[in-house]
Amino acid sequence: MDIRQLRYFAAVAEYLNFTEAAKHLYVAQSAVSQQIADMEKELGVQLFNRTKRSVKLTNAGKVLLKEANFIIGRMNEAKEKTKQADLGLIGSLRVGFLGYAERSLLPPFIRHFRQLYPQIELHLDQYHHGELIEMINNEELDVGFTLAFGIESMSHLDFMSIFQETIAVVVHEDHPRAKDKMIKLSELSTEPYIVLNRRESPQGYQQTLQICTNNGFTPYIAHEPKLLQTVLMLVDAGMGIAILPKSAQMLASNSLCFIELDEKQEAYELVATWHRHNANPSTVLFIDELRKRRK
Repeated sequence: MDIRQLRYFAAVAEYLNFTEAAKHLYVAQSAVSQQIADMEKELGVQLFNRTKRSVKLTNAGKVLLKEANFIIGRMNEAKEKTKQADLGLIGSLRVGFLGYAERSLLPPFIRHFRQLYPQIELHLDQYHHGELIEMINNEELDVGFTLAFGIESMSHLDFMSIFQETIAVVVHEDHPRAKDKMIKLSELSTEPYIVLNRRESPQGYQQTLQICTNNGFTPYIAHEPKLLQTVLMLVDAGMGIAILPKSAQMLASNSLCFIELDEKQEAYELVATWHRHNANPSTVLFIDELRKRRK
């Protein structure tokens, strides 16, 4: 038996009339009669009791109808799910993030997206800048939230600006300038700087150097830890100062002070980025919805 025969059988069982079933199926009555006869021959049972006045299911036919409806239903469900998967409505999405700048944005957006597309399975994890970009390059992540610095030069990546964030100098509360409301970075040109490792965070490292260069000096980099939490800990230990997005304050101890720069042109820009040739249709839905929420 094949699915076509089951559909013919289910139609006859519904209408209990070969002519009406054939009309419903848009085929000749002879075709329906032939398929039912072939099924009965293959199964070795009679599926319908036929008279000139009526067509009725046999006991065997009633059992087969139950199974046929189940199989046809599963087949229709499989077709629909396949179409939805092609549209990205069913599938999975891998999202990477830095873990601080997008903290106020991402949780409510993810809740919203899951309500809209409950059949898209989301996998979210935190990465370093460098690791995140590498995984986007290798298409191990579908979407990443990272710094904009340097993204423009990566022709294989598309990106969308999410927001700009205030830059701050991070110092310990015992630092002579800790009480300042704002500060000129050039006044801190002789300080030791703690910068995220250039391999782990090439964007953050290069942007820190660029910010210092824009303010007339090359920083003395005393330490290059791998983790943002380690940067904050070393500043807390009095081993130097750091330049970070102000949102990193949520990860910092109360003994650290985040002082905004007086240079208003300096800012960190957060972007959502994805590989230009990403073939996951769920990525399109995610980015489109993110674009709507950003407005």
